[in-house]
Amino acid sequence: MVFVCLAAFASLYLFWRHVWFFRNPERTIPAEGSGILSPADGTVVYVKQMKPRESVINIKRGMQATLNDITREDINHPKILIGIFMSPFNVHYNRIPVSGNIAFIHHYPALPRNLCMFSMHLRTLLKRVPFYKNSAHIVLNERTVTKIEGVYREKPLSCYVVQIAAKSVAGIDVFKSEGSRVKAGEVFGMIRIGSQVDLVVTPLEAMSIKVRPGQKVKAGQTVLIV
Repeated sequence: MVFVCLAAFASLYLFWRHVWFFRNPERTIPAEGSGILSPADGTVVYVKQMKPRESVINIKRGMQATLNDITREDINHPKILIGIFMSPFNVHYNRIPVSGNIAFIHHYPALPRNLCMFSMHLRTLLKRVPFYKNSAHIVLNERTVTKIEGVYREKPLSCYVVQIAAKSVAGIDVFKSEGSRVKAGEVFGMIRIGSQVDLVVTPLEAMSIKVRPGQKVKAGQTVLIV
């Protein structure tokens, strides 16, 4: 009986790890111009409007996060920041939030190693806010930053998609290259196992944020900002 249970558990794990984890379901993409789309499936863990060096995410005593900490880029203008936590059970393919051209793709190593995201996972499951408390991975873990330059409401718009690796991550993939033309809702990459994806957007006049911490979102389908 014990052997049967172990065999069943091992079979379920292998199915999840090598088959179900890599599922990529079809998505109903909103019409062009409907809004800025979620780049990831998961739970919204923070929604902030930030100045470049403003520390508004207090992770724990002695550790705060700025836009420059999260993107590892030198950002000089205010931005909208939305963080999405992807549990091991979410779809892990990432999608383009707004149509445009990929300006750059920058990869940054961990400082000095990837940390576990268990605190954020537990707090999202238990609905304990702030979800980012004690989650030092937000600023220390390996990440890939993709900048997209597009047009929204007939005005230039820049946004960053920050793919943050978890301790158990086997890789961050980006399927596009610098200079590629991309369309809102299309798949552009994935992160293996649990992880986080942040969206950083330049605010335009009359923009409205449509999500809040704790809300579940779907990549390429949920409108985050209009």
